Amino acid sequence: MIYLIAIFFATSAISVVTGSTSLITVPAMLQFHIEPRTALATNMFALTFLSIGASLPLSRAKSVDHQPIGVLMLLTFVGSVIGAILLLFVPVTSLSVIVPSAMIGVALFSAFYRKAGSDKVVIHSASRKTIGYLPTFILGMYGGFFSGGYVTILTAVFVTAFGTSFREAIATTKLLNICSSAIATAICMWRGLIDYRLGIVLGITMFFGATLGARFVVRLAEKWLRRIFLGAVWILGVKALIFDLPGKLHGHGEPVSTEH
Repeated sequence: MIYLIAIFFATSAISVVTGSTSLITVPAMLQFHIEPRTALATNMFALTFLSIGASLPLSRAKSVDHQPIGVLMLLTFVGSVIGAILLLFVPVTSLSVIVPSAMIGVALFSAFYRKAGSDKVVIHSASRKTIGYLPTFILGMYGGFFSGGYVTILTAVFVTAFGTSFREAIATTKLLNICSSAIATAICMWRGLIDYRLGIVLGITMFFGATLGARFVVRLAEKWLRRIFLGAVWILGVKALIFDLPGKLHGHGEPVSTEH
């Protein structure tokens, strides 16, 4: 428990900027022999606390881009319901190839498109905004299913499609992640998958860690938010491609079943 508290606190403080919390916290829980279904469900429960803890300082600082938030919340809600239901039937490892590839794609795009997120860009094209709604919905499904890398990729979508700054993208994704995590948590509670003793402790830990991290986000310059974000994307993506992806492609490792 002490090790998990330390891991979850540090991860939640840093992942306010970087996202990809579950890519660290879920494997950590599995290392301590927590059953996979319970680890996924309990992690989703704790993520709700993280998102609330991060959203409070960012909302007070008026960092959220409120213009499309209603549509984005609706898309996230519907997508998360679908994703959380899939969690009950689909092996989590089926998406192990997509996550590292998507992260490398995000890093490559941002490396070439250097203006992304440096300043808020006013997007006048309705079609460009509409294009941003589709990945928001698809990622909402993934967020309700597993959430590893969900906020990271969604942040890049907002910066690119909606022309937000990194600070606005970070704040808006945390708000949407409250919806996504809460929906998935409710379905996991219904199925009796959550370890509440562990979840409450780790949830409170993540709440305070995320609150601390969000306070730094409010104070950091945009260029540093961008550097931290891209640095994390590259580290996680390269690690997955070098160490995790080859084994999956060659069929090593047993799939993680989420069925009762």
